[in-house]
Amino acid sequence: MQAEASPGVVRSWGLPGPFEHRLLTPASVREICFPADDSWLAHGNGRSYGDVALNEGHTLLRTRWLDRYVAFDQDEGLLDCEAGVLLSSIVENFSPRGWFLPVVPGTRHVTVGGAIANDVHGKNHHAMGSFGDQVAWLRLLRTDGTVIECSPQHNADWFAASVGGLGLTGLITHARLRLRRISTGWMRVSARRFRGLDAFFDLNAQAEARHEYAVSWIDCLSGAQGLRGVLLAGDHADGGPDARAPAFPAPPKRVSFPVTPPFSLVNPLSLRLFNSAYFHKAPRHATFLQPSWDYFWPLDKIEHWNRIYGRRGLLQYQFVVPPLAAREAVSEVLRMLQLEGAGSFLAVLKTFGERPAPGMLSFARPGLTLALDFPNVPRVHALFARLDTCIAAAGGALYAAKDALGSSALFHAAYPRWAEFQRYRDPGISSSFARRMETFS
Repeated sequence: MQAEASPGVVRSWGLPGPFEHRLLTPASVREICFPADDSWLAHGNGRSYGDVALNEGHTLLRTRWLDRYVAFDQDEGLLDCEAGVLLSSIVENFSPRGWFLPVVPGTRHVTVGGAIANDVHGKNHHAMGSFGDQVAWLRLLRTDGTVIECSPQHNADWFAASVGGLGLTGLITHARLRLRRISTGWMRVSARRFRGLDAFFDLNAQAEARHEYAVSWIDCLSGAQGLRGVLLAGDHADGGPDARAPAFPAPPKRVSFPVTPPFSLVNPLSLRLFNSAYFHKAPRHATFLQPSWDYFWPLDKIEHWNRIYGRRGLLQYQFVVPPLAAREAVSEVLRMLQLEGAGSFLAVLKTFGERPAPGMLSFARPGLTLALDFPNVPRVHALFARLDTCIAAAGGALYAAKDALGSSALFHAAYPRWAEFQRYRDPGISSSFARRMETFS
């Protein structure tokens, strides 16, 4: 029998809270029992930046320990697992066997269920689509006890509602993932510095034509005309740098940021110093081999890196704008950031391909996406409101997994299938994000 809910404080990766919840932690899928007197929400490893995985004042069903592998087809690369399995575990366990996740987000410390519910994306959307495109099947447990098994071919409407459905259609208990073959744990990376937004578009188009992965870091304080950045294109390599190198390097040792300072260490001075150092340290143009850990998840080396933003935490702002509006919209965003003097040392610029989204509420769609981190201070709140106006005018969307302040109006405009989605929502589930959007009430 499952233990009774206990009061507890839960924080998101960006927002420090504290956010009071009732917590339920089942040890197995068989022990799951939904509260009859309260709304609930599944909660994985807590890596969402905003409030999409919070249910303040209500119940969180903690699924992190539902982490069992069920079956693996070594010939086809099909992995059946529970939804609490971490992506990091899959990479560590299956890479030495010659298999890798086809799509990985910027941190590997997220659960399979969270990756599906947010339909996360990686550096290769133009080649492989989003995480939901790699899900062959999932099992959904509803509050009323109904079990729904769905895939792109069977109960396809439930599949489309649950992939990117923000955990609001039911509890994803199991999933079948398609893995991809790899020869080694090394990446062949091409790094190239660039100046100007036009140069980015040219180099990125070339990179996507030649490589599976492409992503750029930019100095967002340098404006659109003087923009400087580094494009990192990559492919899975056939071998390491020499015969002595291990075919599958072990994960790097993690260094913990030890304390949470009373104020943010990210400020205009530290940003300018960091951005200048990063840009000039990068090669003008070079190709080299790099462990996959370093290429895909450089920030995962620093445990609790979010602490550098101080006790108030951080806000991430990630948007996508359609191709025809991309150049003008991103130029305007960069102009606003330069005038405000508010920047991000984690500014990531990349494009999404033309593949249709697998979920009704999926974020990834054709266009250009920019992700930015900021200290959680009032002037940034005001900046976000201005950015929202710009993104709305361009027909863009915000990424719910990272949003903490976006408006309901922008969400409704950006996700036109929200009305259709209502038919699939579990009436026993809610979240802080859902209530803020006033969409699912």
